[in-house]
Amino acid sequence: MTRTITAGVDGSAESLAALAWAGREAVRRGLALRVVRVWRYEEHQGLDAADRDTQDGWVRDAAAEAARTLAERHPGLDVRTDVVEGDPVETLTAAAADAELLVLGSRGHGPVVGFLLGSVGQQVIAESVRPVVLVRAGDDASREAAGREIVVGQHGDPEDSAAALRFAFETAAARGATVRAVRAWTLPPVFAYSPGSMRLLDEAGGLEPYEKKGLAEALEPWRQRFPDVPVVEHVEIGSAGQVLLSVAGRAQLMVVGRRAHRTAVGARIGSVAHGVLHHAECPVAVVPAPDAPSGSDGERA
Repeated sequence: MTRTITAGVDGSAESLAALAWAGREAVRRGLALRVVRVWRYEEHQGLDAADRDTQDGWVRDAAAEAARTLAERHPGLDVRTDVVEGDPVETLTAAAADAELLVLGSRGHGPVVGFLLGSVGQQVIAESVRPVVLVRAGDDASREAAGREIVVGQHGDPEDSAAALRFAFETAAARGATVRAVRAWTLPPVFAYSPGSMRLLDEAGGLEPYEKKGLAEALEPWRQRFPDVPVVEHVEIGSAGQVLLSVAGRAQLMVVGRRAHRTAVGARIGSVAHGVLHHAECPVAVVPAPDAPSGSDGERA
C-alpha cells in the first residue's frame, strides 16, 4: 500500500493551515494527500437541532470543499477525503499508521479544542508510530523560503536520534534547505562520571569537544546519504528545549524525536517536545523512534 500524507481537519483555521502545509509537502514528495475529518454527533447536539444524518452531510460538505480548494491550488495532486464519526484519537492514530506522516493544527499555548494541541493532539502524538507535524494558523508558504532551515534536535548515541535525523534530511532534500542539527548539553554532577566516561572526556579534550564529536558521529551517515544537503552543526550548553527554541526563528520546520511516557492518565509526550510544540512559531515535526512502542518510557530531544 502506497503511503500518503494525511491531514486531520476539524474546520478550524489551524487545521486548514495544516491542510495547506500537507498539500505543499505532498506535492514536494510526490505523494497523494488524504484528508480525514472525524466528528462526534453528541458533541454537536447542543449547537443546533439537526439530526445525525443532517450533521453528517454538513461535515462531509465542509470536508469536500476544503479538499476541492486544495486540489484547485495544486492541479494534479491526488486528494482523497474520509469522513468518520468516532473517537478522534483512535481514528487519527490509525490514519497515521497508514501514512508517511500525519499533519494536525496547533494553537501552541493557550486554550485548545478539537484536533489542536490539547488532549487529542498530545495523545495522537504519543501513540502514533509515524511522524506527526503540528502547524499553526498563521503558517503559509512564505515561511518555507530559501534560507530558512530545517532544525533538528540530536541527543545521545547516533541511533538515539536516527529517525529524527532521517526525517530532517529527507525534508531538507525535498525543499533544497539546510539542516541545522542541534545538540544541547549540560554540566552533570561530578559523581555522575564513571572512570570510563572520564577517559572518553579526556580523549575528546573536554565536555564541549566531546559533545561536538557525538553530534558529528550521529550526522556522518546522513551526510553520506544526502551529500547535497548543507549541514550546520550547532552545539550549545543549556537545556534541549531552550537551545532549540533559541534557533527557532530561523527555522521553516523543527524536528524533535520522542519516546512517549505512560502515566496513570494515559500516554504523554516528553518535556522537550511539549515545550517546542507550545512555543515554536514554525511547524514542528515529532518523530517517534522506530523501536518505541506507544506509551514506552524515555524521551529524545
